[in-house]
Amino acid sequence: MADNRGVITAAGRRKLCRAHAGDGALPAITRMAWGNGGVDETGQPIATTGNEIGLYSELMVKDIESHTYVNEGETSCRYTATLEAGELSGEEISEMGLYDAEGDLVAYRTFMRKGKDADIPQIYDMEEIF
Repeated sequence: MADNRGVITAAGRRKLCRAHAGDGALPAITRMAWGNGGVDETGQPIATTGNEIGLYSELMVKDIESHTYVNEGETSCRYTATLEAGELSGEEISEMGLYDAEGDLVAYRTFMRKGKDADIPQIYDMEEIF
């Protein structure tokens, strides 16, 4: 079974390293993306590598609606965005990512196909865990 857990991408890790060293500012995560390229020909999620620079088959990108700190130590943050009724109707979503304010993909994950009905919104959460 492939490891499809979400990963912080190489671009995200590079930005964290530079910010911690004092050589750059860390841009905020501002957008969530969805795509249908996160599975192989048998429908199984493909392995994430951390080297992704974009979704394999990006369908839509939207602004993050909210974020919450998941634990008391504030070492995990959950970002939320919604595919509204009428958006991506009939698509099978199988990958998602988080983009920062500079337009770089900083987190990525794959998962089994989720069908999108025309009349039902879908709320997606993606956690960044440190």
